[in-house]
Amino acid sequence: MSERIVHLPRESAGSAPGRGRLQGRRVLVVGGGQQDIGEADTPIGNGRAISVLFAREGAHVAVADRIRKSAEDTAARIEKTHAFVIEADVAKEADILRMVQEAAEGLGGLDGIVLNVGIGAGGRWLEGTTKESWDRVFAVNLTSHMLTVKAALPLLADGSSIVFISSVAGLSAGSRLPAYDSSKSALFGLCRHVAFEGARRCIRANVVAPGLMDTSIGRLATRGRPNRATTNVPLNRQGTGWETAYATLFLISDESAYITGQVLAVDGGLSGL
Repeated sequence: MSERIVHLPRESAGSAPGRGRLQGRRVLVVGGGQQDIGEADTPIGNGRAISVLFAREGAHVAVADRIRKSAEDTAARIEKTHAFVIEADVAKEADILRMVQEAAEGLGGLDGIVLNVGIGAGGRWLEGTTKESWDRVFAVNLTSHMLTVKAALPLLADGSSIVFISSVAGLSAGSRLPAYDSSKSALFGLCRHVAFEGARRCIRANVVAPGLMDTSIGRLATRGRPNRATTNVPLNRQGTGWETAYATLFLISDESAYITGQVLAVDGGLSGL
């Protein structure tokens, strides 16, 4: 990317004030913690930014994560009356069922779900992909999403919204990890079915597909593939977790009441230009 001064709006930097866009909403954020990659000052990740922003906008948030301490660190950034923590491993169906039930009981109902969990596993290319690594990626990146929504649909209020966090890797191959690319693309199909099934109750489902983001996961990916940092993004920079969060906020809120079954790329023009 060429060198030039880039101005970050307050929203992109996470410093904009709340505007009450989710006042009174009850939202479960799956994957609301943040991976520790051993850096002292890692930028905020997608799940943590989503949780904090939703609470800032007036929502009550159940922050679910496999690592309780990570979820607690997210909740610590939120007023106690607006968030509580659930420890759950979405690779285990029993944990998923308990997570959904605890969220609905703790929040007094559910108006929204954000599914932000995802992993990459296995070696590069098909040559480095084993059946075990393929199955593990699909269990977390796709099957867990299906099981979460299946458990939640009977509990969701009419007019609720579901957002799946995918990746531009689902739009075009690029991660060099076949299972990751395939599972992120498969989320689009799952989303369309959920949108179709939920439409009779005005329950919407959409996908946010982040591109190259400067988050803990993004920096970890760059360690494994250093040329990721020099990718030519049309807007000349990597995105922030807050930018994923604001796109998700739009799709969870009633501002997008006539949008369902769609994919919104948050990638600085990478996939389209």
